[in-house]
Amino acid sequence: MNFNMLYQSHAGSWAILILLFVASVIFKRQKVTPMITRLFYLIMLGSGIGMLIEWNFPLMYVIKGILAVFMIGMMEMIMGRVRRNQPTGMFWIIFVILLALIVCMGYGVIKF
Repeated sequence: MNFNMLYQSHAGSWAILILLFVASVIFKRQKVTPMITRLFYLIMLGSGIGMLIEWNFPLMYVIKGILAVFMIGMMEMIMGRVRRNQPTGMFWIIFVILLALIVCMGYGVIKF
């Protein structure tokens, strides 16, 4: 039961996080969605760490977690650079690659 709760909150927070991130980039002058996005970072990280503890830290999911932390960094850099009207092209490319890797690892498409 505990694992299912962690899994559902983790998967749901990922979906909401991406939507909030897109809203934060589109509506760059407001401050509410970036703050809510940061709250969902914490929910996603907390539930992910909880699942790692439940599974006794399998290597693939530890790597997935590290990639997720890098992706959060890319999201923050994109939001900051968009707000300051600086170029973001390379950050978007890295973000999309990280997102694809993380989702594929999470759904078992990439296994090792």
